[in-house]
Amino acid sequence: MLSYDELTSPERELWDAFPEGRRVDLRTGVPEDDDVAEGGQWVPGRTVRAAVIVALLLGANTAQSGAVACLRLAGARISGPLHLAGAQITHALWLEECWFEESVDLLGASTQTLVITGSQVPGIEADSARIEGNLDLRRSVVESLASSPFNHVSTALSLSDARVTGGVLLNEAKVSAPGGWAVAAGGLIMEGGMFCKGGFVARGEVRLLGAQLSGGLFMQGAHLLSPGPRGVALALDNAMASTLDFSDGFIANGTVRLRGTQISDNLTFEGAVLNGPSDGRSPSLVALLMQTVDFDFTLARPPSGTVDLRGAHVSYLHDSAHSWPEVVELDGFVYGSIKMDDAGERREAVGRRSSVAHRVAWIRRSPGYNPQPYEQLASWYRKAGHDDDARRVLLAKQRHRRQTLPPAARGWGHLLDVTVGYGYRPWLAGVWLLALTLLGTLSFGTASPSPVQRSEGAPFQPLVYTLDLLIPIGGLGQRTAWYWPNDSLQWLAYLLIAFGWMLTTAIIAGVTRTLQKN
Repeated sequence: MLSYDELTSPERELWDAFPEGRRVDLRTGVPEDDDVAEGGQWVPGRTVRAAVIVALLLGANTAQSGAVACLRLAGARISGPLHLAGAQITHALWLEECWFEESVDLLGASTQTLVITGSQVPGIEADSARIEGNLDLRRSVVESLASSPFNHVSTALSLSDARVTGGVLLNEAKVSAPGGWAVAAGGLIMEGGMFCKGGFVARGEVRLLGAQLSGGLFMQGAHLLSPGPRGVALALDNAMASTLDFSDGFIANGTVRLRGTQISDNLTFEGAVLNGPSDGRSPSLVALLMQTVDFDFTLARPPSGTVDLRGAHVSYLHDSAHSWPEVVELDGFVYGSIKMDDAGERREAVGRRSSVAHRVAWIRRSPGYNPQPYEQLASWYRKAGHDDDARRVLLAKQRHRRQTLPPAARGWGHLLDVTVGYGYRPWLAGVWLLALTLLGTLSFGTASPSPVQRSEGAPFQPLVYTLDLLIPIGGLGQRTAWYWPNDSLQWLAYLLIAFGWMLTTAIIAGVTRTLQKN
């Protein structure tokens, strides 16, 4: 236990101020001398041992009646490790523009509001900590710890399985663990928001696997400059949040993972840049099975890597000309509405002549053939009252599917496409019927056929004869009553019979497929 006589002058000042919650400010007022980056060179008169801070927080100097004890210190060089693992701390800690010689250990501790702003800290470990209030690290520089039994890679800020009743404030902070984990906060439970805005910079992976962020995660303008060991810049797999805001110049130089993430309100990447890992092969965004109400994906420019939305569910999708890379995984992606950003104006992405072609081209960015993206798009068009556009999408689906079939099936598919548009363009059958009827009528009208039996049957009528050839069911009495001594006209008659059967079969097959699907 420390005695008062062992304390240095700044430590005695802090000791005396603690019971009343008064701030001790050791700064000189000269900007050059108060530069925190040079804190290792500060004079001994600004040094406070971490052991003194620990002793005060653990009750070495009891509070005075009528005052709230609080440790407030500014401009100090804190020597030694700030070791508070497992401690039960009932006082708030406010450290401003301090330079730490060694790391801060809050493993399993229970504490009040913890404020370390504008400071330089070689790592903070607060796994399983309980913080009744805010964790405020604004403007601080937090550098990597060595690996520990809890984090097998280098980590700067560790909050795994911690619980914070307030918010985590990292605005303008710089958290650095190159090649490691800048923030390791898997299982973090927060009742307030997590704010990484206003110039927040991370070097290393920001890990929030399974975190519960009731107040949301706000990273407007944040820069995730380098990924972790797996090429991931931000990992929110299986996390739950009210809002995820990656807008206003957010940059991720690595994969953003939202696998299984559940967002109760909105997810926005408006104006963001998703560069993906530098290897050029890894995805920029992985959002398999992600769920959200409003998904704003109006990026500043197209992502450099793939975007994986397989199995994701969103109610409202917002995109723009800069939203999609060359490869987009869309199988199982379900959405209720799509709005297109056009020159800053959001409008429903239907009703334009180019809408269907644009959306089909979007689906074709997905590797291979999957029917679900086409069915989903057609369903959206139908709900929006654009049945014709829905049929065009389903026709595009059949044409894409045809490319995966063997040669014989592809040939049959071409016939269905040309004759009835796979059942989605039945009017094509009428066009073919009219053209073949016109061909037969004009051709057969240039000559006279011979009767099968003289003096029997109805007089020859080229139009009726042609229709009798084309219609395979029933009969009009012309086809069996006349034949052609002219071989070319007789072969034309055979061809019209064959065309009639093929046309009828195609109509039945196409319409049956459409009715069954509906």
